[in-house]
Amino acid sequence: MNSNQKLARIAGVLYLVIIVCAGFSEGVVRSSLIVPGDATATVSNISASEGLFRLGFVSDLIAFLSDLVVSILFYILLKPVSKTLALIAASFRLLAHPAIASINLLNLYIALLLVSGDGYLTALDTSQSHALVLLFLNAHTYGYLIAGAFFGLHLLFLGYLLYKSDLFPGILGVLIVIASFGYLIESFGSFFFPTYESLFTWIVAVTAVIGEVSLAFWLLIKGVRNQSHEVA
Repeated sequence: MNSNQKLARIAGVLYLVIIVCAGFSEGVVRSSLIVPGDATATVSNISASEGLFRLGFVSDLIAFLSDLVVSILFYILLKPVSKTLALIAASFRLLAHPAIASINLLNLYIALLLVSGDGYLTALDTSQSHALVLLFLNAHTYGYLIAGAFFGLHLLFLGYLLYKSDLFPGILGVLIVIASFGYLIESFGSFFFPTYESLFTWIVAVTAVIGEVSLAFWLLIKGVRNQSHEVA
């Protein structure tokens, strides 16, 4: 197996780790514990399932750490197409998750500290402390949308590079470009038109699942096409 093939398979494994971990954190943990607009119910859910909430936090962290490696692997695989564009794509991905989204996890952990008490809330009554928890959880949501804008731009460049590369079928590039618009629509749309946020979430969910899952399985199962380029 040549070096490109090995790197592609590693990227495929890590991409699936990212999809599973991030999907679990957002689609299972937070969707089941956080009740939009209801601070009391949210605090009650987190307090009763603190272990699950912490597991979601760790799962996100694993996804973002894996994303750092994936960013570098894509750069190595795609720099024969354009070193400059591959570097831009890697930079956007590194900023999106290993940087912005990882720091954004602090909002979740602060919310957990507030739920557990630990002397942080002596100056606040119950309703005030519950509202503060919901504020930090909402801040995490908007931090995630900001990271999504960077990730959407990453996918735009990545899709172009995949389309132009001899290593991958062009359809993967097309699907990733479509996914990029899903992320960008969700991020910018949610800030401009917050009442349609649930619609934007569905748009990114569909486009991302089709594009990113297809890419992950292609990397894992097929790897890359045989060609003349070797990793430097």
